[in-house]
Amino acid sequence: MRRLRRDGPVALALILAALTSSCGIFNVLLFRKKPVLRNGKTAAQVTLMSASQEELVAKISRIYGAINSFQATVDMTPSVGSVYGKGQISEIPDVRAFILFMKPADIRIQAQTPVVRTQAFDMASNGRTFHLFLNTKNIFYEGANNAPKTSKNQFENMRPEVFLESMLVRPPEQGENPALTDLTDSENAFYVLQLIQKLDNGGVRVARQVWFDRVDLTISRQMVFDDKGSILSDTRYNKWQMYNGVQFPAHIDITRPIDSFGAVLDIVEMQMNKPLTSDQFVLTQPEGSKLQVIGTPGQVLP
Repeated sequence: MRRLRRDGPVALALILAALTSSCGIFNVLLFRKKPVLRNGKTAAQVTLMSASQEELVAKISRIYGAINSFQATVDMTPSVGSVYGKGQISEIPDVRAFILFMKPADIRIQAQTPVVRTQAFDMASNGRTFHLFLNTKNIFYEGANNAPKTSKNQFENMRPEVFLESMLVRPPEQGENPALTDLTDSENAFYVLQLIQKLDNGGVRVARQVWFDRVDLTISRQMVFDDKGSILSDTRYNKWQMYNGVQFPAHIDITRPIDSFGAVLDIVEMQMNKPLTSDQFVLTQPEGSKLQVIGTPGQVLP
């Protein structure tokens, strides 16, 4: 009978030890811990908040419903250019602006030039028509809010409602059906409320998206799309504060890629729900200025 070698178990133990040691080396070489971050903090420092679709819709309605009017002083940084164009965006820093708003859709914005603080433009809208006076060109524009934007100068294509659409997040309107998506990964955690519209041909499209930061459930972003799915506006919101008991973001970053226009607004002073009158939104043509009508005079486009 063949005799078993006594060193067999020892060799087997050595092989197992080597494999175990080898796996340990591979663990060190192949595996690396990656921290999960939430707004610059590790996930261990932050507890994500949960909310239902109905709760988020109610939150939008509550914030929007609490705002009847405001008078704001802001530091504005307008910009021209777009990611859809030549890939270059030019900014104009240090513009001081004064914004009046009164529901349902009256808005007026007066802006001053950097340093010297002379008036750069004055524009107003009642929700259907607009007026714009460019001081530098001494031209007074008037027309429908949805009149074609045909000027090569992007500032001449500005519309007051562009600011209003971005500064306020409207609740879902008739025909906008909400659907909630949870976008949580190793770096970000958002709820995205998709507002979906049915098309006449039986299809559907995403009209808007409202993003909520799951760290505190504040609204962090609103995206508006056209019928082709292109981005009409992309607005980021930060530094939410209470003004006279009403929540409002102190930092608003507006991007209009198709219009090749944008603006960053930082609130310096906010008087929320201050009583305003209709005549404060009336902008008349200055004497000696040139009138330019956008679209058909006196006609509001459908």
